[in-house]
Amino acid sequence: MLEPVSLALQFGFLAVLYLFLLWVSTSALRDVTKTGRPSAAVDPDATGFHEAVESMAVPTAGGDARLVVVSAPGHEKGWSYEIGTGATLGRGDVEIKLEDPFASTRHARIVREGATLGLEDLGSTNGTWLNDGQLGGPSPLHAGDRVRIGDSEFRFEP
Repeated sequence: MLEPVSLALQFGFLAVLYLFLLWVSTSALRDVTKTGRPSAAVDPDATGFHEAVESMAVPTAGGDARLVVVSAPGHEKGWSYEIGTGATLGRGDVEIKLEDPFASTRHARIVREGATLGLEDLGSTNGTWLNDGQLGGPSPLHAGDRVRIGDSEFRFEP
């Protein structure tokens, strides 16, 4: 009498286990294929790099735009880095050196396009995050934007 119940419980457990594994694999696949690309509603001819609106405009070349450390291994909170015309972030020979094991040697860079500063990933392994999305291409920086590379987080201040 106990044998059919035991067999039913074993099959039930296997079914739940396979459903769990299916859920984990679809979640992982969704995370891997998610690149932070713009939605289909965006004009396909747009470059994704536009002038900042006047209220959030960054300074012209030679201005005092900077990245302020929110949290980063080996850096003191509140420390700031002057950006000027641009900077490269990473663990190698760069302007802003990160002591983060999740950062690539040359991870990301900030470049100036006219009056706008933009952030772009340099093909890093773990990706670069702007606010809550992973970069899919160059993106303009605005006041208060959060830049995250591994466990390091910075705030952009024009």
